[in-house]
Amino acid sequence: MDAFLAKYLAIVIFLGIALVVGIVFVLLPMILAPKAPDAEKLSAYECGFNAFEDARMKFDVRFYLVSILFIIFDLEVAFLFPWAVTITKMPHDTQVFALWSMMLFLGVLTVGFIYEWMKGALEWE
Repeated sequence: MDAFLAKYLAIVIFLGIALVVGIVFVLLPMILAPKAPDAEKLSAYECGFNAFEDARMKFDVRFYLVSILFIIFDLEVAFLFPWAVTITKMPHDTQVFALWSMMLFLGVLTVGFIYEWMKGALEWE
């Protein structure tokens, strides 16, 4: 049984070090960082405009259009890198199919990008 548990010793040591480093990196800034809060630092800034009282207030549609653009390019990159790495390890006939499949995928994303461009999603005014 000791030989079986010895195989997992490296994992336990790794998890212990990760836990200690994580706790140190959370607690160290709390102790060492200067604390000078003011109204500007404590204000919300995520949405691009001042905070409001009503949570049901409508957002400008441009925020949604920008997020759709981000999703288009994020998907493209998320699928393009693994595809580029694995295509060279495929047989030749599969490489041709993979190439045209990716061209179709990029074509669909390009059509979506052109559609948003023509609708004026890239113009913020």
